[in-house]
Amino acid sequence: MYAIISDRNNQTTVRVGDEVVCDLMDSVEPGQEIQFETVLLVGGDGAPKVGKPTVDGARVTGEVVGESKGKKIVVFRFRRRKNIRRKTGHRQHYTRVRITDIQG
Repeated sequence: MYAIISDRNNQTTVRVGDEVVCDLMDSVEPGQEIQFETVLLVGGDGAPKVGKPTVDGARVTGEVVGESKGKKIVVFRFRRRKNIRRKTGHRQHYTRVRITDIQG
């Protein structure tokens, strides 16, 4: 069974046992259970259920594994012939969630 969930405008296809990275959630601790209510599609046995915009009564449950960091992104801005150079970096923080149950 699989589902497509939307978490803060990021859509992800999930199955039971998958680990998903979501944007950082400050209010959760590792081991805590969270639920994704905005399920857009549930498929698996038989025909898939497509929501308009969400599937009624569908829910995806996950367990918080911990926090992780994304890949380092280097932002280099310059203006040619003006001796203006600026180098900055960014590293996004994520929350890792293991999917435990799909209901729908």
